Amino acid sequence: MDNLLGEFVGTMVLMVFGCGVNANMTLAKTCGHGGGWICTTTGWCFAVLFGVYTSVALGAPQADLNPSVTIAKTLAGVYTWPQFCATSIIQILGGIVGAIIVYLAYLPHWAETEGSKLGVFSTGNAAGNHMTGFIAELIATFFLMFGIWCIFSKGVGGEIGLAPGFGPYLVGMLIWALGLSLGGPTGYAMNAARDLGPRIAHAILPIPDKGDGNWGYAWVPVVAPLCGGVLAYVVASATGII
Repeated sequence: MDNLLGEFVGTMVLMVFGCGVNANMTLAKTCGHGGGWICTTTGWCFAVLFGVYTSVALGAPQADLNPSVTIAKTLAGVYTWPQFCATSIIQILGGIVGAIIVYLAYLPHWAETEGSKLGVFSTGNAAGNHMTGFIAELIATFFLMFGIWCIFSKGVGGEIGLAPGFGPYLVGMLIWALGLSLGGPTGYAMNAARDLGPRIAHAILPIPDKGDGNWGYAWVPVVAPLCGGVLAYVVASATGII
């Protein structure tokens, strides 16, 4: 139960900081309007960092916040498949609640902003088709999960001497690096809870002139990250990292 509470609140915090920076950069008449991609990727770096610490503090030591991470750990024997399903659902619910909080925080700015607001909540393919978006998300998620396993591997933790509690900082930097390097094609969801949860919130919230939810693309940031997590497990297992 504590694990599910930690995953729920941790993912909620992730979305508050992450969708929050999207809102600050995108919506009209905010202090951060037009801040750019550096600000966005930095915000998501901190979003992951504080989401992880929140999750751990509330009894979820794994602090996945992401079904792609959870499925990889399930294949590694950390979770059972029923636990994977329950954890993933809780993460998505946390994503919905976090996005709703961002909506409330920026309440007067939605009506001041012209055009679709979906980009505050969810990702999309900047160019190309769904398949190119799928490939970009799969690659980014592979390096996310593979990088996480490298950070917490016996080699890094043992030989270098990774201090307790320092790992989340390195994961945050990994998120930052992925955004700067591989985030351009799709906005680097890498996480069904990060994309689907806020996309559902966008659909149910009374946002003025919000545009459609681009549901034809919505399967990409769900399926591709899960595939990326599975691929990372296969490679990490084959190379002896896990």
